[in-house]
Amino acid sequence: MKIHILGICGTFMGGIALLARAQGHEVTGADTNVYPPMSTMLAEQGVDILQGYQAQDFPADADAIVVGNVMRRGLDVVEHMLDHNLPYTSGPQWLGEHILRERWVLAVAGTHGKTTTASMLAWILEYAGLKPGFLIGGVPQNFGVSARLGDSPFFVVEADEYDTAFFDKRSKFVHYHPRTVILNNLEYDHADIFPDVQAIKTQFHHLMRTVPGSGLAVVNAQDANLSDTLAMGCWTPVETFADGDWRADYLQADGSEFRVFCQGVEQGVVRWDLLGEHNVNNALAAIAAARHAGVPAEHAIAGLAEFQGVKRRMQVRGTVRGVTVYDDFAHHPTAITTTLAGLRAKVGNARIIALLEPRSNTMRMGTHGAAVAEALQVADYAFIYQLPEWDDIDALAATVAQLSQAGDHVLVMSNGGFGGIHDKLLTLLAS
Repeated sequence: MKIHILGICGTFMGGIALLARAQGHEVTGADTNVYPPMSTMLAEQGVDILQGYQAQDFPADADAIVVGNVMRRGLDVVEHMLDHNLPYTSGPQWLGEHILRERWVLAVAGTHGKTTTASMLAWILEYAGLKPGFLIGGVPQNFGVSARLGDSPFFVVEADEYDTAFFDKRSKFVHYHPRTVILNNLEYDHADIFPDVQAIKTQFHHLMRTVPGSGLAVVNAQDANLSDTLAMGCWTPVETFADGDWRADYLQADGSEFRVFCQGVEQGVVRWDLLGEHNVNNALAAIAAARHAGVPAEHAIAGLAEFQGVKRRMQVRGTVRGVTVYDDFAHHPTAITTTLAGLRAKVGNARIIALLEPRSNTMRMGTHGAAVAEALQVADYAFIYQLPEWDDIDALAATVAQLSQAGDHVLVMSNGGFGGIHDKLLTLLAS
């Protein structure tokens, strides 16, 4: 079968491409916004990508079209698809019907931490020899790809609450039917599709309606919005983390070493390279979910010692003349706060220079304006790339390079490519 994917360079749709290829399908795709790591990964897998969404470029021999949620009515290729009554489906529906139907699905949901937690969980299962499949909205460095089919019943999926497609306004995760679900947190986000936080709670409630009574929900005990969601109806056993069933005792303030307790009984000590309270909680959730799939907590803890993190999650892009440049995906005030707090705990009084590209729809709408300013307070200097204040990435890179001095930590935050500012900075620092 030949499958054509519209919006193929999104992390989710790129993963769909890899899974379809693994099933033996011929895969092509189209997109307009192509940048690493997804573009590089698809090229390495031999997937041909068309630039743009013009109807004349549409492959006439495609047996199925998988439509990403970036696609809108009015686009040339969408109108062509509808006018010619071509067979189409959404990415989440294709995933649910063709990959997940017979699998033990472990889904990771939440406003923050989905990618990192799903990556931890997939690696723990891999470390335990379970050879899971996975589809993750990033590239776990232990695997080097965002998706694979796997050789066991287990499949880890990052479960996004964003809407499915222009023709299906339900959250993506209602298509996944997990047996094990992690609810990391729930905050207001995606202001372009959700009017308020209650609307998001409703979608999470719909997710919980799909989890069987023989399953498990692993839930952040410190999140009041999640408590409200479970109060709307829960038919599945619940284990809590951050407090309650699973908790951590910090041995290092930056979260690089901590004891793990389950119902008051110590399970072992995690020693790893990750930082911050948010990652400690992510780890607790992953350990609990892996145990439901049969991995003892002590094995999960041993696996986390070898967890290499995720590309674009506090990834060190380089250190030049004593200045370290990081790449991070943070694009919500809470994620910015926790990321900066973890870095501050690591570097102490060293200077932190933060660069933020407010690229998400919610950020661009100004919904989190005041909260973003507060989140950046931990940094010694903060730059926000936003027109018309900054309309030249080269000028911004030059300003930051001139400001930087040995011992500084430059944290670049964006859920896009940020115009390649990381490499521009490193080049300028080297010169």
